[in-house]
Amino acid sequence: MSLSLYDASIPTFLHSLRALKAILEKAVAHAEARKFDPNVFVSMRLYPDMLPFARQIQIASDSAKGAAARLSGTEPPKFEDNETTMADLIARVTKTIDYLEGFKPEQFAGDDNRVITIKTPRINLNFTAVNFVRHWALANFFFHTTTAYALLRHGGVEIGKQDYLGPVPQV
Repeated sequence: MSLSLYDASIPTFLHSLRALKAILEKAVAHAEARKFDPNVFVSMRLYPDMLPFARQIQIASDSAKGAAARLSGTEPPKFEDNETTMADLIARVTKTIDYLEGFKPEQFAGDDNRVITIKTPRINLNFTAVNFVRHWALANFFFHTTTAYALLRHGGVEIGKQDYLGPVPQV
């Protein structure tokens, strides 16, 4: 059985974004139970030269919607990157989930070896569609979701590996 580009990406993004949304909601509940402003999480960083929590969520969102758009040959929606509260970040994750839920497998059918170019500030990267999913889209997405998880855990939110993984589909 071969795995389509859709199957290798969209269900994975959706599963992890739903788990991320649940973690964000737990962080809000954690702060409210301890009577502090949950929005303190928005600017947290693991280290001064790393991006803050809000940016981790924004990039995870952009990674998922950008990958879906590139793989389907469509334009992703533009999100303004102006989230300043946990509620804003939860809403952004929800919008990303809603966007991804609109895709159908047939939109991803075609040449798995077509070239996808990623432009970074330093270099342009050219991937086949398959290698884009395997070595860029998923890795970049998980880097930022993992960093967001680590920031909340460091901030005292009582979350664990099962929260990060979400409800794992089983046979």
